[in-house]
Amino acid sequence: MSSRVVLAMSGGVDSSAAAYLLREQGYDVIGLFMRSGAAEETTCATAPQGPLAIVTPDSHKQGCCSASDAADARRVADRLDIPFHALNFREAFGRIKDYFADEYLAGRTPNPCVMCNNWLKFGKLWDFARQVGAEKIASGHYARLVPTEGEGLPALVRGVDPGKDQSYVLFGLPRDLLEHVLFPVGIYAKDEIRDIARQAGLRVADKPDSQEICFVPDQDYAGFIRRYRGECDTAGELVDTAGQVVGRHEGYEQFTIGQRRGLGIAFGAPRYVVAVRPESRQVVIGTHDDLACHALEAHRLNWLVDDVPERFHCTAKIRYLHAGADAEVKLTGDDVMHVAFEEPQFGVAPGQAVVLYDGDRVLGGGWIR
Repeated sequence: MSSRVVLAMSGGVDSSAAAYLLREQGYDVIGLFMRSGAAEETTCATAPQGPLAIVTPDSHKQGCCSASDAADARRVADRLDIPFHALNFREAFGRIKDYFADEYLAGRTPNPCVMCNNWLKFGKLWDFARQVGAEKIASGHYARLVPTEGEGLPALVRGVDPGKDQSYVLFGLPRDLLEHVLFPVGIYAKDEIRDIARQAGLRVADKPDSQEICFVPDQDYAGFIRRYRGECDTAGELVDTAGQVVGRHEGYEQFTIGQRRGLGIAFGAPRYVVAVRPESRQVVIGTHDDLACHALEAHRLNWLVDDVPERFHCTAKIRYLHAGADAEVKLTGDDVMHVAFEEPQFGVAPGQAVVLYDGDRVLGGGWIR
């Protein structure tokens, strides 16, 4: 009897190719599309549980959770002759939206993709897998899991395509879950995955990658927060690093550390957001040098290795597209670490994740504060 695996299907080329690869490897694949519950159509798929939602005119813009994406995922499942379910996770997505709005209103920069992986894509996926008797769960992420010597559990490592590697957003997965996870596309380059999808006759082979947050398809974060939390007065002053007022802004939630565009005022030289102060509603503007950060503190740590030394060297990534920097890590307390960079890094933003690597292996990470 073949091993059963539940695959998160988004309707994109990566998860669609993953479905094909898993089937070719002999797995009994079940596709699962996760609806956000935010005004989506359900005629394209059946849901064995949960309330169904209604489509709105803008639902085709819903990023990786739209009605059209669900239809694409269903067509792929039909093409590959695998069972397919679409479940409504409105409540779980609501938790992610709460987190997103709360972080911006606290002056931090959220990372909803990491939280979605932790709370929804893998947590709920594993719950569903156990309900249907599956031993494995899978996704179309560009990452790999490799055996380790003497640890008993696999190591999470970068995908082979450096331009598509998504190991950063997976650092928060529970370590004991890794032995139940498959990343079929992680050993391929993106172009190879598109070729595989074409050869399999999947119509999504040339579908563009989703770039936006699924519940903010227009990228208007401030507009989303106003609609979600209601109108609130977050306007205030733009100040320089000496505290001098240089202008005003309409809401501090519109700004994040390192931002250069959209400051609403012209300067003689490039200026950047170097701090957001929600308590005073001030946004601090400075030069690129003012963004330099020699060290950071992170909490809410998650480790993907057996033993964590009190002090060690590694490569630290401070955001998804960061190349990584040499750093020394010191555990400074319960669930807290200090990360000191060998060279100053620019644009370290509270609320983002810092993820630690030993070569290609993810050691773990935490949330910058």
